[in-house]
Amino acid sequence: MSAWDHFLKTFFNAEVMAKYLPDILHGTVVTIELAALIVVSGIGAGLLLALIRSLAIRPLNWLIIFVVDLFRSLPPLVIIVLVYFGLPSAGISASAFVSTWLSLALVLMAFAEEIFWAGITSVAKGQWEAARSTGLSFGQTLLSVVLPQALRLTVAPLTNRTIAITKGTALGTVVALHEILGMASSAVSNSYNPSPLMMGAAAYLVLFLPVVVLARWIETRFAWKR
Repeated sequence: MSAWDHFLKTFFNAEVMAKYLPDILHGTVVTIELAALIVVSGIGAGLLLALIRSLAIRPLNWLIIFVVDLFRSLPPLVIIVLVYFGLPSAGISASAFVSTWLSLALVLMAFAEEIFWAGITSVAKGQWEAARSTGLSFGQTLLSVVLPQALRLTVAPLTNRTIAITKGTALGTVVALHEILGMASSAVSNSYNPSPLMMGAAAYLVLFLPVVVLARWIETRFAWKR
């Protein structure tokens, strides 16, 4: 057997791949569902917190800043472990899927809030004053004048952060979540062959490469033109 044949048999064993392909596909579905939930809930919650913060209610702002700084400081893996193993001691049981979703959504919420807040505060004060002088209320000024500009400014950092955090679904393996990496690792252990891991890597590429390309298109589409 040549060195090339040995390489193919080790990393791309057709028999092993065929056996564990259904497991990898199941893990891919779980990863897609989890990533979609994280993006929707994390970005939605981050935007809501940024809008509440713009009301300038000091006690609420202090609470928001504390929560945001807390989840930006803690490693996502630590949050997943705390949620999965800590909540049962408080009488709340969360599955591996829910624990991973909740943890990564909270992390994305924290970063999204800061990104949206930076976008809102970057809009010139004169635009607030000009809009209010036309008779618009604070809420109308915020939602109709300031927020559209802020969203445009936040597209690039928000897409980058979103991609980085959704790839963190692989961290769910620490609580036995059956997503792509979890399924691939289990298959490698059972087959004593790394071919399932190669399928897992391919699944990540198929999932996230189009997302990266879409993010680049969105950044270009909504970038300020000179």
